[in-house]
Amino acid sequence: MHVSVIYALAQEQFIEELDIAEGSTAEDAVRMSGLLEKHPDIDLTVNKLGIYAKLVKADQVLRSGDRVEIYRPLPRKPRNAHAADDKKARIRAKKERVAEEGSSTKSE
Repeated sequence: MHVSVIYALAQEQFIEELDIAEGSTAEDAVRMSGLLEKHPDIDLTVNKLGIYAKLVKADQVLRSGDRVEIYRPLPRKPRNAHAADDKKARIRAKKERVAEEGSSTKSE
């Protein structure tokens, strides 16, 4: 049975075409593709797998013609990163304000 295994980075993609046995799983295909050796950043406990853009579990049994995709975790969007940093700054400022109020109350 013929399947493809895909792994895409920001600037390039890797496609491995395989002939595998009937009853093979998505994880089997990834392991047989050799991509784990070529890209040690792939961790099957972290990276999700899909078939034609639909998430699947590693034990999903494949059918002939399936395209197994290895997904990378996406970095935070800049807008979300700024929002998170702003929230941390507000929390820090509030803690400092409470600490100052507490120390001024004690000195009175």
